[in-house]
Amino acid sequence: MNVMYPADDSVQPGFKRRFNKGGCALNYVFISPAYPVTCTQFCDRLNRHGVNVLGIGDVPYDALNDQLKQALTEYYYVDSLEDYDQVYRAVAFFIHKYGRIDWLESLNEYWLPVDARLRTDFNIAVGTREDKIGDLVRKSRMKRIFIDSGIPTARQHIVSDLKAAKAFVKKVGYPVIVKPDIGVGANGTMKINGEDELLAFYSELPQTPYVMEEFLSGDICTYDAILGADCEPLFESMCTYPPVIDSVQNDESIHFYTVADVPVQLRDFGRKAAKAFGADRRFVHFEFINITKDYTGIGKAGSYAIMEVNMRPAGGHDPDMMNYAQSLDVFDIYAQMVTTDSADIPEAAEHYVCAYAARKDGVHYTHTPEEIMDRYGSAIVMQEEMPPIDWPSMGRYVYMAKFKEISEMEEYFRFVLEAAAEG
Repeated sequence: MNVMYPADDSVQPGFKRRFNKGGCALNYVFISPAYPVTCTQFCDRLNRHGVNVLGIGDVPYDALNDQLKQALTEYYYVDSLEDYDQVYRAVAFFIHKYGRIDWLESLNEYWLPVDARLRTDFNIAVGTREDKIGDLVRKSRMKRIFIDSGIPTARQHIVSDLKAAKAFVKKVGYPVIVKPDIGVGANGTMKINGEDELLAFYSELPQTPYVMEEFLSGDICTYDAILGADCEPLFESMCTYPPVIDSVQNDESIHFYTVADVPVQLRDFGRKAAKAFGADRRFVHFEFINITKDYTGIGKAGSYAIMEVNMRPAGGHDPDMMNYAQSLDVFDIYAQMVTTDSADIPEAAEHYVCAYAARKDGVHYTHTPEEIMDRYGSAIVMQEEMPPIDWPSMGRYVYMAKFKEISEMEEYFRFVLEAAAEG
């Protein structure tokens, strides 16, 4: 094993570092392997399946965790992943050294346009090219595909002037949701409850394109799947979240859960969306609303309406939650899909409800961390502090647990997240 270091042991932009295992038939360029945290597991399983995992990132090599270092065949450090020329040169170096690149992914919403541009420039066969990326990152273009495919969805208006907004609100009623046409998670998303808030939004109208949507009452339910060729699912799962926009806007504690069984209608709509977007050979995360009342043109209470598609795995520790809920390894299923376009998934594995409870800063909670562990220590499968970038949407202090019954989970959420009375 050859490990290359610069003479002064610093890490310079463009310096190639790590070792060459050689002999691997498939070359996979992984953009930003250090973030999100679950990328380490994806790299590890790809490596175990004999893939050359070639990392490009703006985190210095010495700051990578040991598991990730072992999983990477080679790592190319750049000053910034925002600098396309540096990233382009890194891919060119890997091609010169290892030959044709078979896959290139970041598994990160933010870098999808960069992924698509690199695939186009280097003629990488698998994955979305630059001419199609707009359908996957622009909510306005997603909406047209939902409608054309017959998948129920909220009505939408592309934000222009106040007069047009008032006409749209007159048609759908308050509240409405405004969000960036291109955005990650709930960042920049707001609920507008009346005319005063509408006027306030237009008084400081963002410079970036926004869309306005009819508000649908209900929980967010996701269709998560690993898709093989022809967009056929090899694995499927569902997460259920309270409205994320309320948690972010009101700085509330975060809680959600994952189950093994996907309701039939959600599964059917998820599969239909996968085919409509040509989402083959990907790990996807599609967001739906499980509506709580009847909406004309959308459906009855209890049915599903699609919000958006994300051509990457769910963020944070959601993939870990899928593992705990279904007693399997989604990272390995993904690696199997990459290398064989199939997956050998054990049958009759135990199923659980996996619950995520995360506390926010500045809140005095009723029960101490020690009390949580005393009561739920046997059920808790993960406890950690999230990276600061994730605090608004994922909380800071995470307690993840698994249960056999929904009722056990509901009591767990109450115990962990109950705030002490002031005074």
